[in-house]
Amino acid sequence: MCGICGVAAVDGRPVDRDVVQRMAAQLVHRGPDDEGYYFADGVGLGFRRLAIIDVAGGHQPLSNEDGTVWVVFNGEIYNYAELRADLVQRGHRFKTGTDTEVLVHLYEECGERLVDRLRGMFAFAIWDGRRRQLLLARDPFGIKPLYYSPTPEGLVFASEIKGILEFPGVVRKVRIESLWSYLTFQYVPDPHTMFEGILKLPPAHRLLWREGQMRLERYWQAMFEPETRPLPAFVEEVREALRDSVKVHMNSDVPRGAFLSSGVDSSTIVALLKELEHQVKTFTVGFEGAGGLSEIQFARETARILGTEHRDVVVSAKTYSEVLSDLAYHQDEPVADPSAVALYFVAELASSEVTVVLSGEGADELFGGYTIYREPLSLQVFRYIPDELRKNLGQWAKSLPAGMKGRGFLLRGSKSLSERYVGNAFIFDEEEKRRFVTLRPEPPCDAREITGPVYDLAAHLDEVTQMQMIDLHTWLPGDILMKADKMTMANSLELRVPFLDRRVFEVARRIPTDLRLLEGTTKYVLREAVRGILPEAVVTRKKLGFPVPTRVWLRGELYEWARERLADGAAGEFFDREWLLSRLEDHREGRGDYARKLWTVLMFLLWYDVFIARNTPVGPKVRPQVLRRKAGDGRTDSAGVPPAAAAV
Repeated sequence: MCGICGVAAVDGRPVDRDVVQRMAAQLVHRGPDDEGYYFADGVGLGFRRLAIIDVAGGHQPLSNEDGTVWVVFNGEIYNYAELRADLVQRGHRFKTGTDTEVLVHLYEECGERLVDRLRGMFAFAIWDGRRRQLLLARDPFGIKPLYYSPTPEGLVFASEIKGILEFPGVVRKVRIESLWSYLTFQYVPDPHTMFEGILKLPPAHRLLWREGQMRLERYWQAMFEPETRPLPAFVEEVREALRDSVKVHMNSDVPRGAFLSSGVDSSTIVALLKELEHQVKTFTVGFEGAGGLSEIQFARETARILGTEHRDVVVSAKTYSEVLSDLAYHQDEPVADPSAVALYFVAELASSEVTVVLSGEGADELFGGYTIYREPLSLQVFRYIPDELRKNLGQWAKSLPAGMKGRGFLLRGSKSLSERYVGNAFIFDEEEKRRFVTLRPEPPCDAREITGPVYDLAAHLDEVTQMQMIDLHTWLPGDILMKADKMTMANSLELRVPFLDRRVFEVARRIPTDLRLLEGTTKYVLREAVRGILPEAVVTRKKLGFPVPTRVWLRGELYEWARERLADGAAGEFFDREWLLSRLEDHREGRGDYARKLWTVLMFLLWYDVFIARNTPVGPKVRPQVLRRKAGDGRTDSAGVPPAAAAV
C-alpha cells in the first residue's frame, strides 16, 4: 500500500521536481518506508512506499528492461505470481519479486487492456515514454482512490487530494454542486469532489492522457444476473469462493491481522483466516455511551470462541472530538459517516502490531445485508394503488405531525423506488436543502442525476437488486471504501477486503433475491455458507458495525462543540445558521432526532475550516505507533494503548 502522484506536461515541458516532491511529501502517511521519483521530458512521477511484498526490492517508480515504461502503483495484485510466470515464458526479464513489476511487462503485452487480467485492488499510473502517454487506472470496486486535475499545463494526479493541492495554480474552492449532493448522500459521489476542478477516477475506469487529450472509459461493469438454482449449490460456491479469496489476500511479507466487529462479515474473514494460520490477531473499537460497548463485548466473545489474539480500545466523546480535525485532513473531503472515526481508532490500535489487516467491507452490497433491502417487500401493498391516489396519500401524509406512527411508511410508499432510494444514506431531501442552504447550484441539480444512470442500467432487475446496484455503484466507493482507505492509511496500515474480489462477485451476483432475503433475514446464503465455520450466535446476529453514539453525544458531551461550529461565521457563508441552531436545540431537548443531519453539516464545516479557511491543512504526519513499529517495537509505550484494552 502506497501513495502515488505525478504530473504529465504538454509539449514535453520539464516538470518542476520540487513540486512533485512536495506532492509526495503530503502522502508520507501512506508510505513511511521509502520514497522515489522519476523525471523525464514532460513527466514527473512520485512515490511513497509502505513495504508489504519484497520489502528489500520493491522501490518505485519501477520500469521495464529498457526504461521506456514506468509505473507508480498503490495496491496489491493477488494473481501476480501466475501473471509473472506467463510473462517470463514470453521472454520478459524481472529484476524484483514485487507485484508492481508485473504491471509494466503486462502493459507491454496488453496495453491499456492489462486491467482485464488483474485480480486485486489498485490505483496506478503508467508512463509510456515511446508514445508519450499516461495511463491511470482504478480497481473494479474502487477500493483504492485516485484523483486527478486537468490543468493548462497538463494533468496532475495523486492518491489523495492534498497531493494535488501542492501543484501551483490548483485553487481551493468549494464546488457548490458537490455540496448540494453531499448534503443528500453524506459524501460526494464520483466523479466529482468537494473541490472545484479536482476529480475522482471512478471505480472500474481507466484514463488515457496524451498531449493534453484525455479519454476516460469504463473497462468493467458490475451487474447482477440472478439464476434459478438450488440453495445448496450457491452455499457451496460462496464458501469456496471466500476461502480462495481469503487465501490470496493473505499474501504479504509483513505481519497481518483482522478487524473484528460483532457481525457475520468480519467474523467470516477471521474464521477463514484461522483455518489457514495458527494465530490471528484481531482488533475492535467501542465507544462510551448508549450501549457503545456492546460491540466490544460481542467481539470479545467471538474472538474467544475462534481463538484469536484479541485487542480492543474504548473511545470517549472527548477523545473522539479531539481527532476530528485529523479526520477531516486525512479524508480529503467531508464524509459524514460517524463510523469513520471508529475506523481511525481501530486502525491506530492495529497499526501498533501489524502492517496489513483484513476486513469485511462489501459483504452487504454483494449478498444483500442491509435491513433497508427488505423495504420493497413491506411496501408491496402500494403496487395495487393507482399512481394518482398513491401520490395524494403522500401529500396527505406530509401534513401529519413529524414522528407520528405510520407517517414515514405512507411517505415512502407513495414514491417510486427511484424517488425514495438514493442509497444507504439519505440525509436531506431537495425541499429541506432549499430551506437552509443559502448557496445553490445553477442550474439546479438533484440526487436522481447521480442515481438515474444506475437505475437505467438495472431497470430489468427487481427492486431489491436495484437497491444493491445503487449501493454498489455509489455508497460503497463513496462512503464505505473511502473511509476505510483513508482511516487505515492515516495510520500507515494496509486494509484488504476479501469480499470485494471479482471471483466472489461472480458467485454473489447470480444469487436470486428470494435466496438473499430468505426467511425474512439478510445475507441468507452467506449465513448458510459460514454455518459450521462460525458460532451459531454470530451467524444469526444482527448487524451492528462499529456503532458511534453521536446521537447521545450531541445532546451532552459534544453539544457545546457543535453549537460553536454552527454559530461560526463560516457556517453563515453557506447555511441559515438560525435554522441549524434551532435543529440543534430541538435535538438536545428531545423534540426530534436531528443527529445525522447536524453531523453532516458539522463535518462539512470542519472540512472547510481545515482545507479552505486555514488554507494550510494540518499534517502531514506519520502516527507515532507506526514509527515505533518501524523501529521494531511491536507494542505501544505507556502513554499509548496497552496490549489488552484501553479507554481513551
